[in-house]
Amino acid sequence: MKLTVSLLTLAVLCIACSTSAIEPQKSEIRPVVGAIRWDAWHGDKSPVGRAVETALGPRQWHGRVPFFGKIISDTQVEIHGYTQEIVDQEIAYAHQAGLNYWAFGLYSAMPAMTEARNLYLTSRHKADINFCLWDGPDGFSSTAHVQSIVQLMREPTYQKVLGNRPLFYLGFVDEKWVKILGNHQRTDELRRMAQQAGLGNPYLVVMDFSATHGQKIATALGFDAITTYSCSGGGHGTYAALTEHVEKFWEQCKATGKQVVPIVMTSADRRPRVEYPMPWERYQKPGVGMDKFYELPAPTELAGHLDHALTWINKNPTVAPAQAVIIYAWNENDEGGWLVPTLSEGTARIEAVAKILRK
Repeated sequence: MKLTVSLLTLAVLCIACSTSAIEPQKSEIRPVVGAIRWDAWHGDKSPVGRAVETALGPRQWHGRVPFFGKIISDTQVEIHGYTQEIVDQEIAYAHQAGLNYWAFGLYSAMPAMTEARNLYLTSRHKADINFCLWDGPDGFSSTAHVQSIVQLMREPTYQKVLGNRPLFYLGFVDEKWVKILGNHQRTDELRRMAQQAGLGNPYLVVMDFSATHGQKIATALGFDAITTYSCSGGGHGTYAALTEHVEKFWEQCKATGKQVVPIVMTSADRRPRVEYPMPWERYQKPGVGMDKFYELPAPTELAGHLDHALTWINKNPTVAPAQAVIIYAWNENDEGGWLVPTLSEGTARIEAVAKILRK
């Protein structure tokens, strides 16, 4: 009897071993990948919407118009988002690409700039992509604003990293703002309020155009990591030259000793804004800097750059423990950075990114 049981047990074990040998191995969990949103594509609902619509008016920029826009003439376009239908379609495209999250600007004082986020939150399909927030220092400078951040962090689709830590980006901070924010004071308030709300300790990332300055600001504020909103260096050249610059920036961030969320650039060509300067960009003179731009990528080039970022994270687990990537951008079409399908490209970029993120 003992021998029979032993033989039966051995047979079962052999079957289990042979079964596991022919089953495909489970792929490793890849880093989470998100894209910055600039939700100004709402036409005459705000001066911001009118300004970016005007910037894409000339014929040479019509190819950048998001899928929901219209060409009116050689000098005029109409881009009147947002509706629930438009945002639901954007969710479908982002899900098709394999994106994990969008980073929405907070814009508490600009209702038109929050329309897309609000429609995302009311969408029946919002579970198909998570979201987090990015903000500037003015929106982080009061307890009321911190409360609104925490309230949004409580949404079930808010992006978490390192288990249960809500992801949050803060950009465009200088030393003056560090003093206004009271160094760690506002940061500590956010961490305390989030944890009192039952959330994990937020994972806070400074966005800065300089790695060394970003490290200084992150240390002063008590933030966890650094990245940037965009990374071009004001240069000119091919998309390959841009990605070389960006990937050097990852290494510069690493050298500071801070944790890093690597940025991926979809390009950097803000010539529409150079021709028609934005009201809030008072430094920009019409036509000055038309030679400072990078070429737009072939979809395969963009996918390759993203793949490099994922590989870099895997090679630097202690530097990038959050296992997160941020892409510039989902819809910075007037500045040359987009993933959102356009009238000229359709879903070419979405499909290329999907080949990397859905491997």
